[in-house]
Amino acid sequence: MSDNDNPGRHRAVPSGRLSRLSGFTRLAGGVAGGMMAEGARRLAAGERPRVNEMLLTPGNAKRLTERLSHLRGAAMKLGQMISMDAGDVLPPELADILASLRDNANFMPPKQLDTVLAAQWGKDWRKQFRRFEPRPIAAASIGQVHRAVTRDDKSLAIKVQYPGVARSIDSDVDNVASLLRLSGLLPKELDIDPLLTAAKEQLHEEADYLREGEQMRHFAERLTGNPDFTVPRLYEELTRPQILAMSFEEGIPIEQLAGEAQDVRDRVFGKFIELVSKELFEFGVMQTDPNFANYRYNPETGRIVLLDFGATRDLSDTIRGNYRRLIEAGLAQDSERLMTEAVAAGFVSPATIERHRPRVERMIDIIVGEMAADKPFDFGNRAFVPLLRDEGMAIAQDRKSWHIPPAETLFVQRKVSGTALLGARLKAVVDVRGIVSETLAANPVTGADQ
Repeated sequence: MSDNDNPGRHRAVPSGRLSRLSGFTRLAGGVAGGMMAEGARRLAAGERPRVNEMLLTPGNAKRLTERLSHLRGAAMKLGQMISMDAGDVLPPELADILASLRDNANFMPPKQLDTVLAAQWGKDWRKQFRRFEPRPIAAASIGQVHRAVTRDDKSLAIKVQYPGVARSIDSDVDNVASLLRLSGLLPKELDIDPLLTAAKEQLHEEADYLREGEQMRHFAERLTGNPDFTVPRLYEELTRPQILAMSFEEGIPIEQLAGEAQDVRDRVFGKFIELVSKELFEFGVMQTDPNFANYRYNPETGRIVLLDFGATRDLSDTIRGNYRRLIEAGLAQDSERLMTEAVAAGFVSPATIERHRPRVERMIDIIVGEMAADKPFDFGNRAFVPLLRDEGMAIAQDRKSWHIPPAETLFVQRKVSGTALLGARLKAVVDVRGIVSETLAANPVTGADQ
C-alpha cells in the first residue's frame, strides 16, 4: 500500500484561526507534559535536568512533527527549516524524527480538494482535463501536487495550495515564536523580531503561486541551453493564486542517487555546487529552499529537475560581496581575515569573539584546513563536523554571546548548508575549490561588491 492509499494520511487542513490556535495549544500542552515526565524521570535517577534536556526529547520531537504535519502551512515550513538547519547539531534520534517533516505531509481529503479547485477554476473544472488524479504524488507544507492530463494530451503537474495557508502565515509564525519563548530556550535579550518579519515576508511570497510561476519562468530563462538542468514549463492559462500548473517532468527522488556509482554521484552533485555558485555570484538570485524534495533526477537524460521556486529571492550586492570576501579569505588560508569578514558579515558577533576567541579560532582553523586541501572535498567524510559542533555548542552555552545573523544571510546560508547535507547523503567527492574559484573568476568584482 502506498502512502497515498493510506486513509490515515487524509486529514483536512485546519483553515480557521481558532482551529489552528487550538492546534498550537494542544502542541504546547503535549510538550509541557512531555517535559514534566522527562524531568521527573531524570530527578528519580538522581540527575539535575536542564530545560533543554527536558524539552529536546524524542517524545517531544514526535509530538512536534505530528502536530505540524497536521497544521501544515507556515507552522510546518518553520519546522522543516529547523530540521534542515539543525541536521548536524541535534542528536541522531531527534534529527531523524524531525527529518520526517521534510519527506511527508498529510494531504487533503477529496471533498476539501474539490472545494479548493472549484474556488480557483470554477465548478466545472473537470472539463479541462482528460484525467486528473485525485491522489497527490507529493504533499508538502504549503500545498500538494497532482498529475493531470489535459484534453490535448499534455501531461501536467498541478500544485494546489492548502486552504487558509496564506492568511494564517502571520499568526502561525507568531505562535511558533511564542512556543520558543515559553520554552525558555531563547534568552529574553535576543531580538528575533527582524527574523520573524523576514520569515513572514518570505512565506507570503511562497504562498503566492502567481509569483512562483514567474520565478520559475525566469529561472528557466537563466538556464537556457544548460544541458544539466530541467525547469518545468509554466502553464499560465491554468495557474491561479492558489494553483500552479506546470509540465510534468519525469525523475526519481534525488536521494536515490545514493545507490548509483561514485562517478555519477560526483558528477551530479558537482552540478549542484556550480548552480549555487552561479546563483550567488552570477545570477544574483537564489532559490533558498534546499529541501531534497525540490530536486529530482532523470536517469535517461542525466539532467537534474528543479522544482519549487516559491523561496526564490533577489540577493543584495552586500550579501554577495560578503560571501565573496569570506570565500576568498578561506581560499587564501587567511584565518585572521576570515574572522574579520565573519564579524563584518554578521555571522559572528564581536561579543562572541571577545568572550570565546580561542574556540572561534579553532573553528576557523578547521574550516580553513578543509578549504585549503588540494584535493576534491569528500562530503561523505564528516569527521570535522563533530569538532565544529562541540566548539559551537560550548559557545552556545553562554547566552550572553548569542547572536542572530541578518535574515538575508540566514536564507542564503540555509541553501548552502542544505546543499552540503545533500552532498553528505550522496557521499559525493567534488572539487568545490575549483568550481567556486572558476565561478568567481568568471564574475569579477563590481564596485558594489567591493
